[in-house]
Amino acid sequence: MLSALLAGAALAEGREPLGIRTLFLSDHPDAAPQRVYVKGQVVTTLRFEQAVDAARTRLVGGEGRFEPVGIVGRKVILEPRQDLDSEEGFSLMVTLSDGREVPFLLRPAGHRGGRSADQQLDVFEDRVSCEALGAALRDAEMENKTLRADNERLRKEEGSEDHALAALLAAGAVAQTPFVLADHFSGKDEGAALDGSLFRGSGKAAVVFKVKNLDATHPWSVKSVRLVGLSDARERAVALRSSSAVIEPGTSGVLALVVDASAFLDEGTLTSLFLEVYRQDGLRQAMVQLDPDLIGK
Repeated sequence: MLSALLAGAALAEGREPLGIRTLFLSDHPDAAPQRVYVKGQVVTTLRFEQAVDAARTRLVGGEGRFEPVGIVGRKVILEPRQDLDSEEGFSLMVTLSDGREVPFLLRPAGHRGGRSADQQLDVFEDRVSCEALGAALRDAEMENKTLRADNERLRKEEGSEDHALAALLAAGAVAQTPFVLADHFSGKDEGAALDGSLFRGSGKAAVVFKVKNLDATHPWSVKSVRLVGLSDARERAVALRSSSAVIEPGTSGVLALVVDASAFLDEGTLTSLFLEVYRQDGLRQAMVQLDPDLIGK
């Protein structure tokens, strides 16, 4: 049985869903600047209803931290050269063709469970314009679709044996599960140290990670998990439970994952699998090979 742990080894495969958001400008003179969430080497585009005055649009204090601000017609284009620190914020003042100045506060994406990076922001002054109403309707439909999907996922997980077993493992109650320890491994990078344990079960396999967040300022969390075949990229189901949603700097947490025997079947033949864990910044934190002998068959 071969197992491997790779820390920060690769970017998550595939693209994240496009981060499109709608902002409505306030008429109140003392309104706080709208926040824009940015990420290193990710382009954020602000799209307005009227042209932008390039000569009077400026980024305050971001020299050297951002690529030169691009102005193309009604669009303002931003790209940080690297991730902003958790407490950093930069002021962007956009001047529209009618002379109106619109302030924004640029903040790091993903900090403490915050928003993902904004890739496109549609900025409107008139809430009742056809375009604004269309954008608001699109946002509402996307939110409802996400909520329905989340509710359906939670409903299925409530009755899932695999999720119940993963919860026991995450709580440290291994003795209350049918699993026995099969292997142990460890690894770390500058952001996290991981101790991993492989468990063998009757018709199921499990992996438990003990994660210590080594970063001095940023929390650690799971962005996604992939379970694929050794020779194909078809994703299989895996049950995940954790001791906490976010692991704060200097603290530790536990991730537990349970895989059913059916995941090891490829057209009726047992096959090995790769389990990949991607952290909050999209980098692959760990990869473990799971062989069929873990399911006791």
